Amino acid sequence: MTSDSAIELRTFTALDAIRGDLLDVYAEARAPLLHLPNYAVTAFGERLDRHSGEPGFTAVLAYVDGRPVGYAYGNTIEFGDRYWQRTSPTPEGRYTEQPAVALKEIGVSPRWRKTGTSRRIHDALLAVRDEPYVTLMVNSAAGHGKVHDLYRSWGYGDIGQSQPSLASPVLTVMIRSTGSTGRTARRRPSAPHTLRESS
Repeated sequence: MTSDSAIELRTFTALDAIRGDLLDVYAEARAPLLHLPNYAVTAFGERLDRHSGEPGFTAVLAYVDGRPVGYAYGNTIEFGDRYWQRTSPTPEGRYTEQPAVALKEIGVSPRWRKTGTSRRIHDALLAVRDEPYVTLMVNSAAGHGKVHDLYRSWGYGDIGQSQPSLASPVLTVMIRSTGSTGRTARRRPSAPHTLRESS
């Protein structure tokens, strides 16, 4: 990997063409955790299939020389969604009274960490969203707290805790503005949309 390696960001709104790529890069990104039931590739695949069928599904994948090296995906959540129902304490109405985007997963191949790739993927995903807020869940113990701190550095703040399943650890729920408040609604791209960037 060199500083002038070309990263190609592609945005998708359907899963079929990218499911294999997502599973491949997930397995690489989460390799140390795959022995845990909640992190197994099969468990991720089941979550991915479920999430891709929910409203507003969007995924951004980063490719280098045609090979996936990172990803993020999310979908729209509305008032009363199980995402909010599982969050304790109950989030403030300003976050839940209108649609928000839930960032369900983000991951980068170990060789591409600390290069700004994850932030570019994250920002590319938010760039095609019209919801005013984006929320995510993080294991506060991940990376000895470094992952939680990274999201704080991206502007997220803690609003509660959630345990999405019995196999899942208790996660910290975080939220921030997408920066799209007050903007005219934009058309979401059809799959795929390509943006070339340098790492």
